[in-house]
Amino acid sequence: MPDPEGQSMASVLDRERTVASPGFNRWLVPPAALAVHLSIGQVYATSVYKSALVAHFDATLTQIGIVFSVAIVMLGLSAAVCGTWVDRSGPRKAMAASAVCWVSGFLVGALGIATGQLWLLYLGYGVLGGIGLGIGYISPVSTLIKWFPDRPGLATGMAIMGFGGGALVASPLSSRLLALYDPGFDPSAAGSVPSGQAVAMLFVTFAVLHALFMAYGAATVRVPPPDWRPAGFDPASVRRKALVTTASVSARNAIRTPQFWLLWVVLFCNVTAGIGILEQASPMIQDFFRDGGTSTVAAAAAGGFVGLLSMANMAGRFVWSSTSDVIGRKPVYMVYLGVGMVAYAALALFGQTSTALFVLFAAVILSFYGGGFATVPAYLRDLFGTFQVGAIHGRLLTAWSAAGVVGPLVVNGFLDAQGTPGQLTAAAYRPALLTMVGLLAVGFAANLLVRPVAARFHEPGGEPAAAGAAGAAGARRREEEVA
Repeated sequence: MPDPEGQSMASVLDRERTVASPGFNRWLVPPAALAVHLSIGQVYATSVYKSALVAHFDATLTQIGIVFSVAIVMLGLSAAVCGTWVDRSGPRKAMAASAVCWVSGFLVGALGIATGQLWLLYLGYGVLGGIGLGIGYISPVSTLIKWFPDRPGLATGMAIMGFGGGALVASPLSSRLLALYDPGFDPSAAGSVPSGQAVAMLFVTFAVLHALFMAYGAATVRVPPPDWRPAGFDPASVRRKALVTTASVSARNAIRTPQFWLLWVVLFCNVTAGIGILEQASPMIQDFFRDGGTSTVAAAAAGGFVGLLSMANMAGRFVWSSTSDVIGRKPVYMVYLGVGMVAYAALALFGQTSTALFVLFAAVILSFYGGGFATVPAYLRDLFGTFQVGAIHGRLLTAWSAAGVVGPLVVNGFLDAQGTPGQLTAAAYRPALLTMVGLLAVGFAANLLVRPVAARFHEPGGEPAAAGAAGAAGARRREEEVA
């Protein structure tokens, strides 16, 4: 029997070390995934200190918005490149790698802010943080789908709602911490902006907090034993559902199918539309409601709006993905994209007439945005099976990378052309918002074209035997060491 004292940290992180014991409660896995997703979901709270970074670096909205775009680009690229590695190495090692990159990104970004070096913010929060985002985002997906084959939409929704809910915690916490680190900053006063040094201290604080949460997630996650299934679940029952397959498609074959690229377009359009609001949320509500050049919405209220959008984003990920288990993935995407077009048009044309209407339209859009993210892993599982679904999901997230560039560039480009930050009005946002309506229409058409994957792309005999054999060997090794 190996000496536990001699185990290396790498071996503790190996996939076979995370195989669940008999009788393990599968409902303990979603909280582990949630801890990671809540941490990396902080990326949605960047608008809270966006104005502070513009002032600190004497930069434009577009220049600061690029930081967010770089992070999202790296998210998609790292998810695509590392997807197969994540499936092979298991969620614990992937979560640990994500934590190292995400926390390092905050520390390097804090150094860049403190020294006035914008390129360090790009490198830290953008590149390093973005890699942590990508690996952390996909790390629990295939594990959750295998734990919940009976309710894949519910399972992925429970975890991915944490990514949408990250700003729900980070936004108000950021406002309070910024006021603590900069006594001259008053979150309740319109136009009050914290200092850059306060933002640097905020980054260091988040680095510590996220390290703790993500370490908990990595330590507690488990994978199911080979051939495990929930009590009473009959895999044959999925054959009765439209677009659902019991066959397996490898990641390499998946990207050769039209279904993959149709879903790529669907995700790109849905994400571009939502990210345009998220990235600009705090200043947007202030700009929509100006009286004589002064916003009637205080900074604290704008921060609260970001938190409210986070709630809608989070709720949409859980509610809509769970609904997809009942009505199907394709119909629920018709709701996201079709009703989303109406909501975006209403926001552009009537949002400035009432803060209640503005918040309502924005919340509906963000619930669809979140629902689209949470439902897509189950959509992929339906079309391509569970084998390498994490790797396929990683490749699909390149659509998020593209959207992370296009969304902010469209919105910030229109706004930079309309005027200077702090003096914009609702009319300045209208061209960008109506552009998003057209994007959603493209996504709606792409979703209508999705059909079952042709049999020629299926793996012969289901999942390759090597994958099952490796899992079984890991389980036997673990049992021998426990004995």
